[in-house]
Amino acid sequence: NAQPNVFFSLKTWDEKPYNELPGELKMTRSSVAYTYQGDIEGESTLDYLMVYRPDESGSFVGLERIIGRVAGRAGSFVLQHTGTFDKSSVSGTFLVVPRSGTGELVNLRGEGKIELSGHAERYPMIFEYDFE
Repeated sequence: NAQPNVFFSLKTWDEKPYNELPGELKMTRSSVAYTYQGDIEGESTLDYLMVYRPDESGSFVGLERIIGRVAGRAGSFVLQHTGTFDKSSVSGTFLVVPRSGTGELVNLRGEGKIELSGHAERYPMIFEYDFE
């Protein structure tokens, strides 16, 4: 079983409802910033679109630009996220958007997953990657 090789911490979270209709599920847009340690070092900005069921569980999609280093190589890249959540946990997968890398990360490929429960100072993720 793969061990977490990246840890991220929340810097900011700004969530606002959009597309609100009476009797329909709540939909929100969140602008988020994270900092990274481990195989990824750097900072990111991310936008999530989320939909909530009445029990506060739901689904999300997101796009995240990370600027920093992967395995010591400098540049930026974009992750595409999909996942689900409930009141106490988050389960998600992500992939490096093809040809999104810049600088020394121009050939970066990868994917990973996030399984979180509860709140913490930093969260683990598994990022499997290589350079084409």
